[in-house]
Order: sequence, then structure tokens, then C-alpha cells
Amino acid sequence: MRITVLGATGMAGTAVVNEALSRGHEVTAVSRRRCHRVGARLTSRLLDVSDVEGVAGLLTDSDVAVVALRPPAGHESDLARLTTAVLDAASRGRTPLLIIGGAAPLNSPGNPHTLAIDDPTIVPPAWRDVAQASLDQFRACQAHSYKGWVYLSPPAIFAPGAATGSYRRGTTMLLRDGRGQSRISPEDLALAVVDELEHPGGEHHITVVAGTCGDSDPGRQEHVGHPEGT
Repeated sequence: MRITVLGATGMAGTAVVNEALSRGHEVTAVSRRRCHRVGARLTSRLLDVSDVEGVAGLLTDSDVAVVALRPPAGHESDLARLTTAVLDAASRGRTPLLIIGGAAPLNSPGNPHTLAIDDPTIVPPAWRDVAQASLDQFRACQAHSYKGWVYLSPPAIFAPGAATGSYRRGTTMLLRDGRGQSRISPEDLALAVVDELEHPGGEHHITVVAGTCGDSDPGRQEHVGHPEGT
């Protein structure tokens, strides 16, 4: 599979590039700053994703694209605009998109009628601006005429940490693991991303949480990455 990763030098993008390459896919890594990594099946490109024509031309040679954009601190409000530009570009050639967003659009497990952004136990005031940016991004996807996208909401905490090698998948409700934590590492998120690219689930909005030894409830389905690829 030919996969383009937009935002390839960020935390999420780097992990997705690594996971996709490990499974034998061809990857084009796109970012605003040069990626110095070289290797078979990897092409690096410098490109501003607000350049609709440039992104559209790049996606012509892609089977699917992963959008892992994170504007600099203080510019979070740019996220919806940049995502709309990518949707405009993808619509030209009908390229499927997997957009790695935020947890804000998920429903709170404590109150299914409340979004995570409005639950202070999930989104404290200090995170509000970042959370609002991801909610605006999700709404921009919903409002766009092109519907060839999947929005992946990480759990409440997406940060470096020990990789478990597994994850649990859901849709619109924020997930917690067997210890009550809602978190995932970049490596485990990348497993979910590439699994979704290889085996699309058909939903527009999905979420994941890291797998733990406490997630043995038979009512839960555990998804484990496939390092050998397809």
C-alpha cells in the first residue's frame, strides 16, 4: 500500500511512519521541516499542507493518507483550517483519509450526553484550547462535502510511554483500560492506525485505548497489531 503521512515528523506521524514501514508499505513522509530519515520504501517531502494544489498532486500517487497535524503552541486554531485544506485536496482524487485528531469530540463515559471537552474530569481547563481545536477540526470534517475520511480520537492522554503492543477499539465513547486510565502511547496508536488502513472498519469516528493485562473482560474486543503486515 502507498501511504502518505502528513505531519510525519510529529509524535503521532513518526510512529505511524515507523509502523507502516515495518509492515512493508511504501511511505511518503510529508512535513514542514526536513525528515532526515532514509530507507527503502520511504520518500520524504517538504510541503505546507495549506497548499491544496501541492497536496492534491502528492495524493494522486497515494492509496491512502494519514493526517497527523499539530500546529505550534498558540496556533491551535489553525487546525480546522489546515484539515479543511487537506480535505479539499483529497477530494480531487477521492483519496481516503485517516485523520488523527483529539479526544474532545468523544462522548464522556460518565455522561453519554456530554462531550469529553465539557467534562472537566477528562479535559481540565489548562487543556481547553487544545481540546477546542480538535472539536473544531472534527466539525470541519463533518461539514465538508468530501466524506472519504475516518477521524481517530486518541484517549484522554496521548503521550510517550511503554508500548503494550495492543489496543482496544471503540467508536464515539471515550474508552478507559482495565485500570481506569484513558491513555495510549504513540506506538500503540500507530498499530491502530495501520490496522485501520489495512482493514477499514467502515465508521467515520473511532477511538482506541492501550491494551493492558486488566482488559480481560470477555465483552471487550482486543485488537493486536500485525507486525508482519499484509
